[in-house]
Amino acid sequence: MKLFCKNALATGLILAAGAANATDAPAGSHRLEQLSVTGTRELRPSSELAESLSLVDQNTLQAISATHPSQVLASVPGAFINRGNGQESLIALRSPVLTGAGSCGAFAITQDGVPVRGTGFCNVNQLFDSHFEQAGRIEVLRGPGTVLYGSDAQHGVINILSESPVDGQESTAIIEGGANDFQRIKLDHSAGDGQGGFRLGFSGARDGGYKNDSGFDQQKLQLRNDSQWEEWSLRTLVSLTNLNQETAGYVTGKDAYKDESRKRENPNPEAFRDSQSARAQVQLERTLSNGGQLQVTPYVRYTDMEFLMHFLPGTPLEQNGQQGLGVQTAFRQSIGSGAQWINGFDLEYTDAWLKQTQDGGFSSFPDGKHYDYSVSAVVAAAFTQVERQLSDTTTGTVGARGEYLRYDYVNHMISGDTTETGEICINGFTGAIGCRYSRPEDRSDDFSNLSLNANVIHHFSEQITGTLRLAHGFRAPQATEMYRLQNGQTRADLDSESIDSLEASLRHTSENFRYSLTGFYMEKSDVVFQSSDRLNLNDGESRHYGVEYEWQWLLSDNWQLDVAGTLARHQYTNNVSEAGSGLIQTDGNDIDTAPRQLHNMYLRWKPASTTELALQWQYTGSYYTDIESAHRYDGHELLHLRLNQALAANTTFGLRIENLANVDYAERADYSSLGGGDRYFIGEPRSVYADLRFRF
Repeated sequence: MKLFCKNALATGLILAAGAANATDAPAGSHRLEQLSVTGTRELRPSSELAESLSLVDQNTLQAISATHPSQVLASVPGAFINRGNGQESLIALRSPVLTGAGSCGAFAITQDGVPVRGTGFCNVNQLFDSHFEQAGRIEVLRGPGTVLYGSDAQHGVINILSESPVDGQESTAIIEGGANDFQRIKLDHSAGDGQGGFRLGFSGARDGGYKNDSGFDQQKLQLRNDSQWEEWSLRTLVSLTNLNQETAGYVTGKDAYKDESRKRENPNPEAFRDSQSARAQVQLERTLSNGGQLQVTPYVRYTDMEFLMHFLPGTPLEQNGQQGLGVQTAFRQSIGSGAQWINGFDLEYTDAWLKQTQDGGFSSFPDGKHYDYSVSAVVAAAFTQVERQLSDTTTGTVGARGEYLRYDYVNHMISGDTTETGEICINGFTGAIGCRYSRPEDRSDDFSNLSLNANVIHHFSEQITGTLRLAHGFRAPQATEMYRLQNGQTRADLDSESIDSLEASLRHTSENFRYSLTGFYMEKSDVVFQSSDRLNLNDGESRHYGVEYEWQWLLSDNWQLDVAGTLARHQYTNNVSEAGSGLIQTDGNDIDTAPRQLHNMYLRWKPASTTELALQWQYTGSYYTDIESAHRYDGHELLHLRLNQALAANTTFGLRIENLANVDYAERADYSSLGGGDRYFIGEPRSVYADLRFRF
């Protein structure tokens, strides 16, 4: 179905950097106080949490009406989402932008607390599986997750939370349109009462694409139902998504993003991506006779994806999918002397498969199938955490999580580095024997990991809070890192990556002013990378440290100023290599695609109750684009303008101008010694979008 459009305002999100939706706050609370569910699976004020959490509230999400997750997360400190073509993205969260087969395993992408993909089977673009367009709010946890999270929460969590049903009945329709034939329609209907209710939301978008042959069609459907069953409260969520995308690749050449004649260039017009997903989950919660709270969340999920790997020689076709089920549990209880105890276990089973084929062979890249394998994975985890009141003003927390992951891998082809029929490949350039792609024998692998968390929260006054947090996180190798091997490697003996984190923060919240200042230091070891011989190894090491800040000021009833940003360094702490080159002296170098500075400022003016005007300034600092720190992108500054005007009691008009100053910039800059040198995903010039919103 071809549907209508866009609202590409990369703006307003900054509001998000903090202000909680008034409907979420209890009576008498501070206007700028935040409440979060991500760190504990229960709604709690941010002043009671040591974790670094940012919230994008519902009002901000509706105002932005983002067409890509990067627009939603632009103002979250420590977050740097590189927008690829269409709905594709690469993530940084208190980290450099991570790339490679398993890089996405560093971030937990969850919908109402449940990961959108199975442990060990992430996808770098998996944000497009989430229903961010009609979310109730989005919460971002920066740094290693709490004991409620295991593998895939090494650098943080992005939790997309559904909107609650209304008390009564309400329907909305939003029609949007703008640059490059972008069209979208969003429909929402909700009804309920004090005992529960439901909400049904649909979003359908069609984009002609700024680059040549780069449009997409995307549809998402989500149903939430809240109800009561005997002693249990139930929250059921069902999500369906479909994406059909024509994909544009990198444009190569030094400063190509500044060349007007090349901005719409697409060197890969044949590339595409088709992806479907379905998920269902039910959160059951009740109070037990002893006063404890029990929460049980069973879930099932399914994904299927097919895309052309235009970034590899021979442009092979990848087909992959997964289906799985699992359950999350948590039990909370007061244990006297001002102490709270939470413990639980999580179980998950995933059955996944992957195929890679190529039409036409050359050199060491054979015609036909390269991979055809399936992997089943079982995850079992248990966690416990105790929170205790140490004094009238100080609270301490300590917790641990143990997790076990087992892969059972089955190769459906001839093992080794031959063609699918067993023939030998000969490299036409070097004369080396062996095909590029290697297939291990059937095997099983297991990983056991333990993470620890401890923190102290001290209230200096009613308004000022200080925190200190120690955390150890991990991520097990992804299935593709273990079994999608190259250059004759038949076994990848990989360990889990680990990260040790120390952070301290100072926070202030009052009626009209709120700030948060956080310093962090993290060290990673056993980092998985691909060597110069294209072998998957994991003896990489890195260091990450910096300062993150958020500042919100209600200047008056008509003006609000929000500022957020990061000053940080992400460095190699040993020497590594990259494909096509030997060992490089990288120790002490900045990791590529890791800006030292990211800043956002958002100024909102409301001259009348029916009018709101907002201006956003977005600053991305310069960063190196290669591991030798020999090539650099200069960074950029962008301005975005947003206007919302009520036309009638139930009708609102929105106007958004992205890249107001028409700046030449790159959404992502990269350097490839084997791929043409400097290359870019080129940012769009000044673009105008409009929408009409109807409420019934």
